Amino acid sequence: MTRKNLPVGIQNFHEVRDELFKNKKLDLGELHSFGFREENGRHIYSTKIVNGQFQMLVAVANNGMVTTKVIDLSSDEEYVLHHMPETVGSFVGAVRTDFENVLRQIGERCFESNIFKSDYAQKIIQYVRDAYHDELEFLWPKFPQNAIFRRRDTVKWYGALLVLSKRKLGIDSDDIVDILDLRMSSNDIESTVDHKKYYPGYHMNKKHWVTICLDGSVPVNEIFEQIDASYKLASK
Repeated sequence: MTRKNLPVGIQNFHEVRDELFKNKKLDLGELHSFGFREENGRHIYSTKIVNGQFQMLVAVANNGMVTTKVIDLSSDEEYVLHHMPETVGSFVGAVRTDFENVLRQIGERCFESNIFKSDYAQKIIQYVRDAYHDELEFLWPKFPQNAIFRRRDTVKWYGALLVLSKRKLGIDSDDIVDILDLRMSSNDIESTVDHKKYYPGYHMNKKHWVTICLDGSVPVNEIFEQIDASYKLASK
C-alpha cells in the first residue's frame, strides 16, 4: 500500500499555528459545504495545489484544531519544505503561497471570530446580522481585537467593536471589556455622554461618535436602538 493510499486517520499531520485561526471558533456547518468529509473523528479536505503537483490534506478536529499534510505526487512522499521559513526559492515559494491560500479560504469560510466573548457582544453581532445582513470586518491584521460594521451601499462605518481596558475610557478599573462605538448626532452627544453609560467615542471623532461598554451598564435593547440610529446616520 502506498503512502497516499493510507487511511488519512493514521497519517502524521502537522498542526497549523497561524493567525488565520487565532481567536476564531469552528463553524461545523460550513465544513461540509466547503468540501470536508468526516473520517475517523475528524473532518478531512483534500485538494491539489501547484498545478496539480501536490496533494494537500487538511484535517479539522471538532475542537477546531487544524492540521495539514502535503504529498509530492511525483514521489508519493511527504513535502515539508514549505514549513521551513529559512527555505527560499521560487518553487517552494509557489508551494507556500498555494498552501496558505487554501488555509485562508478555510479560515474565512469555516471559522468565525471568537474575539468578542461577552454575551452583549454576541447579541449585537447577531442583531446586526439579522437586521442588516452585515458581518464584522477585521481591517487591521496588527489589531485583531478591532473590527467594524459598515453599510454596503455607502461603505460608511456605523459601528466598531473593540476590546480594551476600562481605564482607557477614564474608568478607575483595569478590567478588560468589549466596547461598541456608534455614530450619534452631534446635537445629542452633549446630553447623552455621561461617563457612566455613554462615553466619548474611543478612537473616533468625539463630535459624532459615542462609546458604550458592553458590561450591562446599558440595556441591550437600548443598544439595538442606538445601532439603528447609527445605521441611519451612515446613509448617503
